[in-house]
Amino acid sequence: QVQLVESGGGLVQAGGSLRLSCAASGRTSSVSTMGWFRQAPGNQRDFVAAISWSGGRTVYADSVKGRFTISRDNAKNTVYLQMNSLKREDTAVYYCGADRRLGVLETGARYYDYWGQGTQVTVSS
Repeated sequence: QVQLVESGGGLVQAGGSLRLSCAASGRTSSVSTMGWFRQAPGNQRDFVAAISWSGGRTVYADSVKGRFTISRDNAKNTVYLQMNSLKREDTAVYYCGADRRLGVLETGARYYDYWGQGTQVTVSS
């Protein structure tokens, strides 16, 4: 089993920045790709960004390209999401996910095996 704990959410004004963290524990050697997703009330869980085990490959949703950056520190078993130029439409609960499969960079939530409890991000105008 792998446990994921997100942190770093909060209330920020439009145009501001936040950095989310996702700390993994347990059998972390069993997971490879890490991803960030978000879910607004009444909506499905949408893909935000994903990063390969080495950090050499990343993929982003079109809505966040150029504003968000995903990174990871495997020595600390932590994945980050730097969010800049935040907009009201970025308001959501942000979830970290872990995929056990090697060599894939999935954008669908159904492919991820482990999830954190989420952290709320609220962007005010």
